Amino acid sequence: MTTIQTSGPVPSRGGSTAWQRLSTNRNWLALWFMMPAAAFLILFLAYPLFLGVWMSFTDARIGRDGVFVGVENYEWLWDDSIFWLSVFNTVLYTAVASAIKFAVGLYLALLLNRHMPFKAIIRAAVLVPFIVPTVLSAIAFWWIYDSQFSIISWSLIKLGLIDHNINFLGDTTMARASVIFANIWRGVPFVAITLLAGLQTVSPSLYEAATLDGATSWQRFRYITYPLLTPIIAVVMTFSVLFTFTDFQLIWALTRGGPVNATHLMATLSYQRGILSGRLGEGAAIATAMIPFLLAAIAISWFGMQRRKWQQGSDND
Repeated sequence: MTTIQTSGPVPSRGGSTAWQRLSTNRNWLALWFMMPAAAFLILFLAYPLFLGVWMSFTDARIGRDGVFVGVENYEWLWDDSIFWLSVFNTVLYTAVASAIKFAVGLYLALLLNRHMPFKAIIRAAVLVPFIVPTVLSAIAFWWIYDSQFSIISWSLIKLGLIDHNINFLGDTTMARASVIFANIWRGVPFVAITLLAGLQTVSPSLYEAATLDGATSWQRFRYITYPLLTPIIAVVMTFSVLFTFTDFQLIWALTRGGPVNATHLMATLSYQRGILSGRLGEGAAIATAMIPFLLAAIAISWFGMQRRKWQQGSDND
């Protein structure tokens, strides 16, 4: 009986072939495709976020590195009336604008979901406010709200409804209402088109069956449209709240936070304190203080979408 001798060692299963199996394993395929995007997010999102959080615990200023000061910046903000005013403005701005954007956007989505002439053109027109650059929109509204040449004031005076120009951006209450309206004008198309896409997925046979059973328009909306649209509503409103809460360009281009800090949001105050005033640590602390509000908005949507009654329209969890 002859013995065949090998010329070299037999590769083990856990040796050089382990990487080959790992690189060709279908279960790891998704990871390899996600790695470039993950690297991009870590470099441009995660790293700046953690750097900003760290900077909020220092006394860094423009031109010099800061030293660790603990929670001193947050203690300073706790006693800062302007900071708390910006928190109030941000919550008010986000709550009012998001609620109205949802109501108007849902109405437009239901309207555009019907059969009507020139539907494609109307849909394109609805999208215009969203695709126009924010700064251009802000400049347009700045002209509309001008204290001397406002088209709104001119029209109302010609109609005899008022006898003087309205100071839209000079009065605290009017300034808040004006920037909220501008945000609503820009944000409604996003809500409307997204909800319209969700309405397109609802089977017409459900409405036909409900109509044959004698359901009214409100009942069809309450028991068919709304339950099936709820997951999409949760997603679109989460994005709407996040975009509104962190809004910077529109406010800064329109009012710079004035008059008398009446329209200062946390984002604009952070920019003013951190960049314009040079106090990077304090500006980073204001920006970091926004994180709990954003996490709360995400958590509400996340846990809400986990419930079966949000996904299936059932009252059972």
